Amino acid sequence: MRYLHTMVRVTEIEKSLAFYCGLLGMEEIRRIENKAGRFTLIFLAAPGDRHSAATQKPPMLELTYNWDPENYGSARNFGHLAFEVDDIYATCERLMAGGVVISRPPRDGRMAFVRSPDLISIELLQRGASLPSAEPWASMPNTGSW
Repeated sequence: MRYLHTMVRVTEIEKSLAFYCGLLGMEEIRRIENKAGRFTLIFLAAPGDRHSAATQKPPMLELTYNWDPENYGSARNFGHLAFEVDDIYATCERLMAGGVVISRPPRDGRMAFVRSPDLISIELLQRGASLPSAEPWASMPNTGSW
C-alpha cells in the first residue's frame, strides 16, 4: 500500500495557494479543471517529497474547489494535515508574519497547530529532536481551537 493524497475542499483558490504554497512552501504539481463537473482540482506536494528519487509520485494534498458555493463548516470533523518542518520556530514565525494565527504554539520545540484559510487544522512537527524551549513560543497561550 502507498499513501497517495488527502483531499480538502477550499472556498478560495488564491487564498489557499497563498497559504499552502506561499507560506508553507508546498509546490503545485498539477491542476485539473472539470467544466462538466464544475470543479477544479489542484495537487500540491512538499518540495522534499516532490524531488525525492525514492518516490514515483509524491504524497500530495488535493485542493478541491467546487465552482458552486458551499458552506463546509468549521472543518473540525476532518482532523488535521501533518507536515514535518526543518525549524518549527522559523516556520511559525513565517506563518505569523503572513497573518496566520498560531493556535497551539510550539512551546515544546516540537509541535504547533495552525489553521488554513478554510479552517483545516494543520499540525507542524519538528524534524528530528525537539528544539530547545524559546520565547516568544514558550509562554504564548493557545488561541482558538485546532
